Amino acid sequence: MNILAIETSCDETAIAVVDATGDEKSASFTVLGNALLSQIEIHREYGGVFPALAKREHAKNLVPLLDAALEEAELLHEDTQAIPEETRSRVAELLAREPGLAEAFFDFVSECEPPAIDAIAVTAGPGLEPALWVGINFAKALALVWSKPLVAVNHMEGHIMAALATEPPQNTADTPRISTRFNLVIEEVKMPVLALLISGGHTELVLMKTWLTYEMVGQTKDDAVGEAFDKVARMLGLPYPGGPEISRLAEYSRSDLESDSEGRTLEFKLPRPMLADATCDFSFSGLKTAVLYLLKKNPDMSERGKQHVAREFENAVTEVLWKKTARALEETGAQTLVLGGGVSANTHIRRTFAKAMQEEFTAVELRIPSATLTTDNAIMIALAGFYRALREEIIPDDLAASGNRSLA
Repeated sequence: MNILAIETSCDETAIAVVDATGDEKSASFTVLGNALLSQIEIHREYGGVFPALAKREHAKNLVPLLDAALEEAELLHEDTQAIPEETRSRVAELLAREPGLAEAFFDFVSECEPPAIDAIAVTAGPGLEPALWVGINFAKALALVWSKPLVAVNHMEGHIMAALATEPPQNTADTPRISTRFNLVIEEVKMPVLALLISGGHTELVLMKTWLTYEMVGQTKDDAVGEAFDKVARMLGLPYPGGPEISRLAEYSRSDLESDSEGRTLEFKLPRPMLADATCDFSFSGLKTAVLYLLKKNPDMSERGKQHVAREFENAVTEVLWKKTARALEETGAQTLVLGGGVSANTHIRRTFAKAMQEEFTAVELRIPSATLTTDNAIMIALAGFYRALREEIIPDDLAASGNRSLA
């Protein structure tokens, strides 16, 4: 089954074509085409994602990325196509809110034959609703013109599937790896699965007892962890996005401490919010405020001092994430732990979880996605879309964007 996937939930525009086979017990995926454009540089001057601008950029990028993904997948074949007037009218109505998109869309689809895809998967939420709508309406238009079924994907389910996916053993000389393609498999998943989903908009622990059925175990009561990283980075005068910048400073500080034979201790101690609370919920607002007060008391902080603050903040976040996850593992009896979302790319978090799992939960398998699959991408939407398509969860015409769409 060839899945064309579209992702526009925030500030990455992404389209992928994935060949998927198998079932819920064992599935194999070949990424045939993958095109992605990040808007980070555009939003950097605002210190965060500006929704109206993200919406505009998605509309501008979708047709070129579709062209690139299909060409890489070798599914783009030129051929003049006549679009019935009724279909043209419906598509024009779908894309009317995005200036120039309808024209670019018609120019593209009228000059190529419908590609050999079996379904179109699109992110329906959660995310920024203006951005989501662009991808949804574009997917609806493609499904209409090419007569393909459309499936809706929960963005967070995509992160879970990306974390469960692993690369198979290296291909042998008899089956060489194609340079522009790569393979993934999702198999031998031990249930229940506990997912820690950490990103700019989410911090939650979700349990999957049976395939594609979820229940919420814990979630943030205020800021998402990625949001806290960005806000603290701004306090320290670091550019957006803040997560990688905090991590960079923190690693400098750790290296400095590790090389110190006298074993210096942390200069600053920050709180670990809700650490003793008897739930699996999180809170990062107080931690963020503690950093603010610390910086106000030290207005002329040196670069070395900022490194120590970054390290202590990252240590506090990581300790809270781990302790809450450990509590959830004990309470749920999960046999697999996955980390997903953009913050799961953080080096210290990955390192801490790997070490703690080996020491405290040796019978539980830890799955963390490769760095390229931690951030928003269309490959993960294709993976989740495949399983939804297997269940024939075909979407009606009234599919709508949901900024707060929940797994549970």
